[in-house]
Amino acid sequence: MVMKIQAAVARKGAIVDIETCELSEPAAREVRVRLEACGICHTDLLALGGQLGTKMPAVLGHEGVGRIEALGDGVVDFAVGDRVLMSFGACGCCAACESHDPAYCDAAFALNFAGRRRNGSAPMSLGGRPITSHFFSQSSFATHTLASTQNMVRLPEDLPPELMAPLACGVQTGMSAMLKVLNPQRHSRVAVFGCGTVGLAAVMAAALRECERIVAVDLKPQRTDLARELGATHAVVSDSHSLQEQLLALGPFDAAIDCTGNVPVIEQAFQSLAIRGQLVCAGVTPPGRKLNICPRELVFGGRQLRGTVEGDAHPRTFIPEMIDHYRKGRLPLEKLVRVYPFAEVNQAIADLSSGVTIKPVLKMSH
Repeated sequence: MVMKIQAAVARKGAIVDIETCELSEPAAREVRVRLEACGICHTDLLALGGQLGTKMPAVLGHEGVGRIEALGDGVVDFAVGDRVLMSFGACGCCAACESHDPAYCDAAFALNFAGRRRNGSAPMSLGGRPITSHFFSQSSFATHTLASTQNMVRLPEDLPPELMAPLACGVQTGMSAMLKVLNPQRHSRVAVFGCGTVGLAAVMAAALRECERIVAVDLKPQRTDLARELGATHAVVSDSHSLQEQLLALGPFDAAIDCTGNVPVIEQAFQSLAIRGQLVCAGVTPPGRKLNICPRELVFGGRQLRGTVEGDAHPRTFIPEMIDHYRKGRLPLEKLVRVYPFAEVNQAIADLSSGVTIKPVLKMSH
């Protein structure tokens, strides 16, 4: 049975209109979810800009919170009425998924960026024609959606949806990259390049570890000021031309994370590493860009450079850890989030693009 829903449909040129779409019944290992809220992430902007290969028209959104209304075949971990947070897509059966590394699932690109099920079908239609509507296995810029249960996490009733939504991707990426990949200790000197949602989450994670020095780097002083509120011990407001001198005064760093995807910044971040220091790249660089890094720095300095998807997180175990930090007052998510009515999706996207808002979250009304 087809259900009529409202969804934010994106087209070429980054035009997004809320339209009436048709939603099919849940397939195997899927559930139908009535959305309460959904965060907007820079990955949504990349898809809008054509950098991920996501075909338009498309329903984006991959930080959804809602309540299950119907179950597909084979769903045993969830029940109708459960309140859930939906994280990224993964198959659940490849070697990476079975080793609790779902961010590196063999089918990751197809399940997250293609916006279709693995068999090519689409959960939503517009005017009777299938559209891209399985983005990150959820497409949550909608009043209702069909989502895979693979990286779905049950949420207690008392948790505010607008603050829980960013845990599905942005906050999860920054915190897990810091805690699980870089794994700094109390004596560590840490640098965070780029103070959007991912970077500020990394700052909060380093503060949880009580790192000796936490340096926040951004072009906008209001963002580094917020980073200081969230636990950074030092702030650097700079473009790449004056960055090296300031980093020399505060480093060298045992651990660093780049959330900008900016090649000159990544190169400066690497140069600021201490002996045996590690740099993790979480920002997405435009295609075709090349890094200029001397291999001798890797060999003789024992330095490491690597990337991360979703902070290497396993959502079903890491999201409950973040919720525990939130409950204990260690994760002030309200300082990152600005709530927008679903009808103001274009304004929310514009404010994220311009940097006016760090983490916009759409609130659905029914």
